[in-house]
Amino acid sequence: MKPAVVSADVLFEDHRETLKWQWAAGQSASERRFDEKAVSEARSGADLVGYLNYIHPYRVQVLGHREVAYLLNSTPEDCRRRVSRIVVLEPPVLVVADDAQPPAELLAMCERAHIPLFTTTYSAGFVIDVLRAYLSRHFAERTTLHGVFMDILGLGVLITGESGLGKSELGLELISRGHGLVADDAVDFHRVNQTTLEGRCPDLLQNLLEVRGIGLLDIKAIFGETAVRRKMRLRLIVHLVRKQTMERDYERLPHEPLYQDVLGVAVRKAVIQVVAGRNIAVLVEAAVRNTILQLRGIDTYQEFVQRQRDAMLRNA
Repeated sequence: MKPAVVSADVLFEDHRETLKWQWAAGQSASERRFDEKAVSEARSGADLVGYLNYIHPYRVQVLGHREVAYLLNSTPEDCRRRVSRIVVLEPPVLVVADDAQPPAELLAMCERAHIPLFTTTYSAGFVIDVLRAYLSRHFAERTTLHGVFMDILGLGVLITGESGLGKSELGLELISRGHGLVADDAVDFHRVNQTTLEGRCPDLLQNLLEVRGIGLLDIKAIFGETAVRRKMRLRLIVHLVRKQTMERDYERLPHEPLYQDVLGVAVRKAVIQVVAGRNIAVLVEAAVRNTILQLRGIDTYQEFVQRQRDAMLRNA
């Protein structure tokens, strides 16, 4: 799914309170946007902002005291040349931070070239950190998956499975056991970096869980604020299957951990067979605890294999 574009006026309004900045020049270019090719080639949104640098075009160029001094501390001709070179970078926005005074030549250039220029009293480093986090989230690759996304023992767990197996009922039972709901039915996932997926609930479904026979439940109203989460990082997928599917498609004792590809990130996966009499909530908690051990480098299956080898060597 392609993220929405960010124009200069959207960037300005979204951070008006956070960065307390002012629009100093180039206000006629309020619709100026990030270069689409630069966005597609960037490893993450964090690559689209940084200190003034003539090597990296098409990104938000931030000027602190040092960068402003570089533009000013030379002959008038060199100063004009240094300022004019910024036009070639085609920045979507320029930001003068550190409460520095933007040079008159820079202001005039921004008006001529229709480049938005913002000024703020906050430090250049703080501005870069805020904008990198914002752009990383906004330009992240994204997709929507069907399932129940939960915080179980501090781990982001997506419960998926065949229709009619009771995913939402399982989510409700886990909530009653003290775990937290992020989203039910549809979950929006963003790849915030090369190895991390962040899941959120669509605004329309916020705090809601649908249970067949009961209808929509407002989890926050019923269980309190501690029963819901705004976002979580996806670390485990628990896939529910019927007996026939388990016997046909999966090994009872897999030799290696299972993974599922989501936006190019390999996510650990556990498959649980649903049959009458099984306490699926307990099994999900066990799968999560086992995943936590694996993330810490403890692999129970490999330890068992090693025990077998040691026993065979002793009996040889």
